Amino acid sequence: MKIVADLHIHSKYSRAVSQEMNLENIDIWARKKGIQVMGTGDFTHPQWFNEIKTKLKPSEEGLFNLKSQISNLKSQTRFMLTAEISSIYSKGGKVRRIHNLIFAPSIEAVEKINTKLDWIGNLKSDGRPILGLDSKELLKIILDIDEKCVLIPAHAWTPWFSIFGSMSGFDSIEECFDEMSSHIFAIETGLSSDPAMNWRLSALDKISLISNSDSHSLQKIGREANIFDCELSYDGIIDAIKSKDPKKFLYTIEFFPEEGKYHYDGHRDCGIYFSPEETKKHSGKCPKCGKNLTIGVLNRVDTLADREIGEKPLSAIPFKNLIPLDEIIGEALGVGPKSKKVMAEYEKLVGELKSESKVLLNASVDDISRISNLKIAEAVKNVREGRVDIRPGYDGEYGKISIFKESEEIKKPQSTLF
Repeated sequence: MKIVADLHIHSKYSRAVSQEMNLENIDIWARKKGIQVMGTGDFTHPQWFNEIKTKLKPSEEGLFNLKSQISNLKSQTRFMLTAEISSIYSKGGKVRRIHNLIFAPSIEAVEKINTKLDWIGNLKSDGRPILGLDSKELLKIILDIDEKCVLIPAHAWTPWFSIFGSMSGFDSIEECFDEMSSHIFAIETGLSSDPAMNWRLSALDKISLISNSDSHSLQKIGREANIFDCELSYDGIIDAIKSKDPKKFLYTIEFFPEEGKYHYDGHRDCGIYFSPEETKKHSGKCPKCGKNLTIGVLNRVDTLADREIGEKPLSAIPFKNLIPLDEIIGEALGVGPKSKKVMAEYEKLVGELKSESKVLLNASVDDISRISNLKIAEAVKNVREGRVDIRPGYDGEYGKISIFKESEEIKKPQSTLF
């Protein structure tokens, strides 16, 4: 069964997250986006976990859907029990700040995880709790509770909070997890990197590269996702990730990594952003204020890489770079992605073509033009072909996308499939 899965999001109980992020709305928007399996996110938070237990019922093995009295629609989103933990601790003489995803196969396993972690830190404070717990010890805890639990380093290259982060991370999986490293079979690429960047490290050849939205709002769901062809179950999805079987793990949907908030090096307060080469010329300092630049993902990959750009391991799972549909429409119409004009066109396209993923990946350009307009159709075509200009993101600032060059004329598109 072909499955689109987004396994890392946050609930309304996490900081800086929309209050609209509840299970009912996530279900509605997952169907708009064309996603079959969503992570619940935040299962460590007592109130959110209570909502999970109250509103969801078991469906396929290890998966859940909304109870019928909450959602009367026949086609319901499946939910997998997931959470993100922020670990801040000292190791090797340095302070480490690592974010890890946890996947759990059952409500019973989550109850035991939460009981154990509640002894260590305050789970009520945030949907993504901060614990003074070594990542290795977190892995031991969840595996002792249920061997089917999974830990995956989140947004693995983000400077401040990740396993390979330039500011507080490690240089290898083994350095972080020691003797438990064999249990780490996947990492999350994050918005500021894509698989091609990760392929430059031969140490990651056996590691699966998954992509998720890390969404804090409904519209951001599915901006990165995983495409599987596997059994609709917890075990089926985990096996597809772990095996790296290209017949089961088909591809990932990725941001253009330049659009991510930490792709380039930079200093946001001064509006300075540099490529790794420019950073070297300035000795890692901001030329305006003299402070250290935040070293971004591209630079960090360069530091750890043992392959040249463009080299690809034999076991690589493919990927497709896309831009969310509301951003494409906004660019075509010259307005913000949250405007009424954009949402009207968005609902029209998604209503006619059934989901955002079908609009972005499969619909013919002629059909998009017929339902919406010629410029939006041309914008989708440009994104599919990678014909976009992006000012790279840096130091917490998203990159700026330009789908149309100022001098570009809109020509009638030919019918095409992605």
